[in-house]
Amino acid sequence: MLNKITVVGAGNVGATAAQRLAEKNLARTVVMVDVAEGIPQGKALDQWQSGPIEGYDTRVVGANDYEAAAGSEIFVVTAGIARKPGMSRDDLVKTNAGIVHSVAKEIARVAPKSIIIVVSNPLDVMCYVAMQGSGFPRERVLGMAGVLDTARYRTFLAEAMEVSVEDIQAMVLGGHGDTMVPLISYTTVSGIPVTQLLAKDKLDAIVARTRNGGAEIVAHLKTGSAYYAPSAAAVQMVEAIVLDKKRVLPCAAWLQGEYGLRDMFCGVPCKLGKNGLEGVIEVPLTEQERKDLTASAEAVRSVQATLSL
Repeated sequence: MLNKITVVGAGNVGATAAQRLAEKNLARTVVMVDVAEGIPQGKALDQWQSGPIEGYDTRVVGANDYEAAAGSEIFVVTAGIARKPGMSRDDLVKTNAGIVHSVAKEIARVAPKSIIIVVSNPLDVMCYVAMQGSGFPRERVLGMAGVLDTARYRTFLAEAMEVSVEDIQAMVLGGHGDTMVPLISYTTVSGIPVTQLLAKDKLDAIVARTRNGGAEIVAHLKTGSAYYAPSAAAVQMVEAIVLDKKRVLPCAAWLQGEYGLRDMFCGVPCKLGKNGLEGVIEVPLTEQERKDLTASAEAVRSVQATLSL
């Protein structure tokens, strides 16, 4: 258990993440910071009062500035505007870049040794903004993307094969967007290659639905975007770090030559432990997977190139 974890942003993703963090007893205090007066305070008080029912002692507090977050070991950054129908994640870039850059500077001021997990979209580029704003090394700035995308992929596979999601091992790499790369060659059901269990056309349809997973939810909600699964994904990363689990999870990491990519954030298999990013695991890819990963990375790089920080 850590002393303090801070969630920046008390909207749907942030508030749900704070609740999950408290329920897992990952820190003595969970802080929610948001610019909206009263919102983080009210939600935090409500969550704190559910502790006796859910069985956790974590104190949840809300604040409109970063002083309450001073000394936090981990920050989960959810701040920014959400997607609306017809918007791509990249449409959010300029607005959210300004928000995330400001947040990162505040984090560096009040908790210079902390680890940042970025959830704000467009995810990979916002990780770059957070690293620039904080000045933190790559080990301490990570993005939640692959965990969420992989969860969606596993969900759809489990439905198609009528098996438990727990028995599906899979990983989705690349940028968090329409070019993400589900690794079919590494997808198994209790060790059985998925290609032996599903026809290619069904697999292709599942890959397409995975890539469109966020937009499908936005189309239903109309006034917001997903938050239950994204918050769960972020908290899984936090848990791996807090408990020093050395879990191998697909996360957005700052690459320095891995997979032939450099000076950019992109989703790859990462080992997470108490120091944050403790290694990028390189695995052989098929020719098509490597081609797709390169294309996905270039899509991220093209958005990153539009920023002037």
